[in-house]
Amino acid sequence: MLRTRMIGSFVRLSSSLLLALVAAVRCTAQVDYDGDAHPWNQRADRGPDAEVPGWFYNLGLTGMRAQLVENEPTVLLIRHVFPQSPADGRIEAGDVIVGVDGHPFRTPHRDGYGEEVFGGDGPIAELAEALEACQSGTGTLSLEVRRGETTNRVELPIGTIYGSFSATYPIDCAKSDRILAELLEHLVADQRDDGSFGDPVRDTFAPLALLASGEERYLDAVRRNARFHARTTIAGETRLEDLPNWAYLSAAIVLSEFHLATGEAWVLDELREIRDFLIRGQFMRPDQINPRARQSHPDSFPRTPQDAIGGWGHNPGFEGYGPIQMITAQGAIALSLMHRCGIEVDRKRLDAAYRFIRRGTGPNGYVWYSDEPGGGADDWADMGRTGAAALANALSPYADQAYRDQALLHARVIGRHPQSFPDTHGSPPMGMAYTALGAHLDPESYRSLMDANRWWFTMAHCNDGRFFYQPNRDNAGYDGDARSVASSVVAFLMVIPKKNLAITGREFPEK
Repeated sequence: MLRTRMIGSFVRLSSSLLLALVAAVRCTAQVDYDGDAHPWNQRADRGPDAEVPGWFYNLGLTGMRAQLVENEPTVLLIRHVFPQSPADGRIEAGDVIVGVDGHPFRTPHRDGYGEEVFGGDGPIAELAEALEACQSGTGTLSLEVRRGETTNRVELPIGTIYGSFSATYPIDCAKSDRILAELLEHLVADQRDDGSFGDPVRDTFAPLALLASGEERYLDAVRRNARFHARTTIAGETRLEDLPNWAYLSAAIVLSEFHLATGEAWVLDELREIRDFLIRGQFMRPDQINPRARQSHPDSFPRTPQDAIGGWGHNPGFEGYGPIQMITAQGAIALSLMHRCGIEVDRKRLDAAYRFIRRGTGPNGYVWYSDEPGGGADDWADMGRTGAAALANALSPYADQAYRDQALLHARVIGRHPQSFPDTHGSPPMGMAYTALGAHLDPESYRSLMDANRWWFTMAHCNDGRFFYQPNRDNAGYDGDARSVASSVVAFLMVIPKKNLAITGREFPEK
């Protein structure tokens, strides 16, 4: 029953991931302005966001949610105001914010999915800049607000509790430290009685954030989650309908880091079970192909004996879309971490995964969906896969310098194109975590990523201290847990520079 609940939530996430491929063909932008279409017509079914009449941009600590408007690209249409927030009683749904600090917004929004429109340029970024500045100044945000035919100045009492991010955030940053402390407490409060946090995204990054904080008081929560992973990864698992690879990879990463940090020996037998499951499920032979895949996904069916070899897909073997980069990179990460724990890993298997990743890598280091590069030599899009590939190569247990060089190639393309950070395929929060992990391998690229997305951290921050899952290309995970999943990942992002985990750069003695 425990495993059914965990996987069931991820089935919903993965179904959205698959449907996004179809959506990408229909529309190149994440925002569809045709009436009440995606994302504005999506609603949370529970939790604090259930009262909001759609999926709109969170405007930071103001307590407002806004929609972008096609025929007025330099305004923000307010669609909801949370009670007891700074905007409550001052701003109403239907008001239009036309400027900030006494001047109109200058830049039209170009929000969407694609090289030319990634990022928060326009009113979103301009408001974010003013919102953060006021937190290290007077604490008052001055808005130009149109209601009907009249435009007036409205001042919101934001306060100065958080201040502004430092130039090196989240390193040496009091605001980042305060946010992290609050988020860690939220994560502990959100943990369920069975030790889980709700789905494989949170069950990866919530315990890792707590573990990487270095605070012993959170160790019991991490151990409870580790026990949850151990109970719900089953020796000899054969069921395929639940897309089990995602959950097993989450378990492998969390249990490996937990063992490396604590030395608790009980974890090793659990890791061996998961290793055996992953090895059985890695696509290495044509006889692993589910025959139905030829009819259900003819464009993904292998055309040569080497197609898809070495990779993992949603399920063991080859079905549906077959092996894909995001899961294969996590497979390489998992096996590399197990190797550090002293678990025997067949190098041929691990190198097959690296070859799969390289086949899907463009000359510029960008990683495409499967093991075949798409687009031109310098094309790119969302960076979650690329970040995961960078980390996988960096963690390789083998001394060949080619792995390190490949890791830097991936990291540096993220630094050159940091705009897609909050808008990655499938699960954007998961993509954010892996993008940051990959970029962190190269200090200059990491700084580029964080500087370019400072607006996102300002605007996603909610009044209750949690973070909000902002509108994006894919709807995976936008429901009553939208704040919980975003908060778990932001907490993890804030602890990456501490280097308390193997995946964030801590060196552990070889076993």
